[in-house]
Amino acid sequence: MDQIVADCNTGANDIKRRAKLFRGLADPSRLAILDALCQAPLAVHEIVTRTELSQPNVSNHLRCLLDCGLVASDRDGRFIRYRISSPRITALLNDVDALLDVVAEGVEACDNYCGT
Repeated sequence: MDQIVADCNTGANDIKRRAKLFRGLADPSRLAILDALCQAPLAVHEIVTRTELSQPNVSNHLRCLLDCGLVASDRDGRFIRYRISSPRITALLNDVDALLDVVAEGVEACDNYCGT
């Protein structure tokens, strides 16, 4: 119980950083890109194929994900391959799916954040 209380005692800066991270994750296109990258490193054209997003859209969101440190890139011949920058990101997305198994009904009924 003490650990749970300690985990919830975060400062204002930590709260702001969390909010910034979740805003970065709040876009369906960025989540689709991250989901594709959880399976393997991919070049832009492969992300476009897997997500069915336009190439400019993918490139734009990749820039955001790179700037935020959520993805990294490596040169592979003439291509740049993008990958999840930390296995903890994949774990977070898996934890979100597990949480949604429990609270999905409430999330779907929520009218507060239906802008996407």
